[in-house]
Amino acid sequence: MERQVVTIHDITPLDHPEWLNPKFARCYQFLIPRLANKVRRIIADSNFTKRRICEVTSVRPDKVVVVYIGVNSRFRPKSDEVISQTKDILGISDIKYVLTVATIEPRKNLQRLLEAWDTLCLKLPDIWLIVAGAKGTDLVFRDTSLRRLPPRVCMLGHIPDEHLPALYSGALASIYVSLYEGFGLPPLEAMACGTPVLTSNVTSLPEVVGDAALMVDPYDVEAIAEGIKRLIGDDDLRKELSQKGLARAKLFSWDRTAELVWSILKEAASL
Repeated sequence: MERQVVTIHDITPLDHPEWLNPKFARCYQFLIPRLANKVRRIIADSNFTKRRICEVTSVRPDKVVVVYIGVNSRFRPKSDEVISQTKDILGISDIKYVLTVATIEPRKNLQRLLEAWDTLCLKLPDIWLIVAGAKGTDLVFRDTSLRRLPPRVCMLGHIPDEHLPALYSGALASIYVSLYEGFGLPPLEAMACGTPVLTSNVTSLPEVVGDAALMVDPYDVEAIAEGIKRLIGDDDLRKELSQKGLARAKLFSWDRTAELVWSILKEAASL
């Protein structure tokens, strides 16, 4: 066994190859099990990912160490002035909105989110759904095209990192109903900005948000729609989740992540 440590963020190619370009999936289906059995330690982003690695590759659980990733310090609540300036830059001035930050790729579940929004938009005449994220590359993902967009959906595409905190801060809620995550950074970023979160109740996402977000079944369009409606319509719930989210996000520090990774590297080198 070589003196190496590898981080495996998720095993999507093994669990859901149907979402990926076949050539890309086959490459990682070959690589992941062999790499997992070759190295001295494996770092996983979540207990969910650790469990799946052990189940799929048959490595011992004590070989896999969970190290949660952190949230950058720039993600914090922004002032009304900064939010307004950012909205002007992005061309969404005077819009009230809910936000999803996600690459346009199959596992992000945008099609079901759009179907849920389609059932809601006529009942929410003053609110937009904003989608921030670029199209996933065809070299990695299967078809990423979306069907007809419902009314009041704004596809912003890729957003520079410096604008994301204000974009989160200005949202009524952050929606992240992904089907599969090894960790799930956007809900954590949203919580750090004080934005109430609606997310999925599957894979690693419950580990990330704890009791600080509203969770729904991401395969259930009606549940997604009901969750959005509930968040938008309940000021007290949004305030409660905002406060809980800010506290929850403080538990995820890049300094802590770095300390744990360094200790794992030193331990692996001494074996």
